[in-house]
Amino acid sequence: MGTATLSKANQSWAAKLPIISHLRMSSGLQRGMLVAGLIFSALFVICAVFAPLIAPYDFAQSSDANGDFPRQAAPGGQFIWGTTASGYDVFSRTVYGAQTAILVIIAAVVMSLFIGVLLGLISGYLGGWFDRIMVVLADAIYAFPSLLLAIVMSIVISQGQSSLYGGVMAAAISITVVFIPQYFRVVRAEVMRLKAEPFVESAQVIGSSPWRVMFTHLLRNATRTLPLIFTLNATEALLTLAGLGFLGFGIEPTSASEWGYDLNRAMSDATSGIWWTGLFPGLAIVLTVLGLTLVGESMNDLNDPRLRRFSRKKAKRITQAGGKA
Repeated sequence: MGTATLSKANQSWAAKLPIISHLRMSSGLQRGMLVAGLIFSALFVICAVFAPLIAPYDFAQSSDANGDFPRQAAPGGQFIWGTTASGYDVFSRTVYGAQTAILVIIAAVVMSLFIGVLLGLISGYLGGWFDRIMVVLADAIYAFPSLLLAIVMSIVISQGQSSLYGGVMAAAISITVVFIPQYFRVVRAEVMRLKAEPFVESAQVIGSSPWRVMFTHLLRNATRTLPLIFTLNATEALLTLAGLGFLGFGIEPTSASEWGYDLNRAMSDATSGIWWTGLFPGLAIVLTVLGLTLVGESMNDLNDPRLRRFSRKKAKRITQAGGKA
């Protein structure tokens, strides 16, 4: 009896997880979009985590025991996606590029979440002059183009040296600065709504400190919509990193593999009919951004009560029709 109860409790807990709960609620086109997004996103994560096992060569390897790799070799044989003008294996660089991209996404989103949520909690709960100043600053930050800020940060951090650390941190910091206002506004609005609820007033009456109220009672309830913003910010971080590399402010090929830089180097190849050096890094960017966007948009749709009720009613009608048949 106890084991069965525990099993049901574990199942109910797992069913409440963001992705699993959205899969259970979805149907039809919504479920197809979510599943497609999850597949593309999973491929991206698998390539990033297992790149040394998947890629046959290192990202900066241009020779082996048999000698130097051929330059601009067409896809096939030893090099399934061909080689670049520098003799690098396109398949290996594309796979290793996922590692660099996921580093930027993690660094940017973690910093944005930490700072934006903290400021949103304090501003929404305390209000007053601090809240007014933060709202004005949040509006002002929207005027900064993220890519221009990333270029400036790249120069300041790396001092003209396009290293892995400089490229990743430049993109991460620029995304952090630009997207802090998004987390700030979402959390602030939720906190201002929740602080008038009875459970918050009860905590205040029994003498709980403002910090305890914010981090014990408000934090968990005010951050339920953040996974939706996370997916959108992840795609923006990836595109900013690719933009830096394409403009020449990215990461050198000997420091790390980066899709935007590879696209920049492939421009001259395209005029000579060499399509493979730019096609595969470009597809990697498109499919990764598409996957993350589909996940975010699907979760956003399923969080809309009107769309969720429609999906359930449609599923119920289909079930009833099947029973009558």
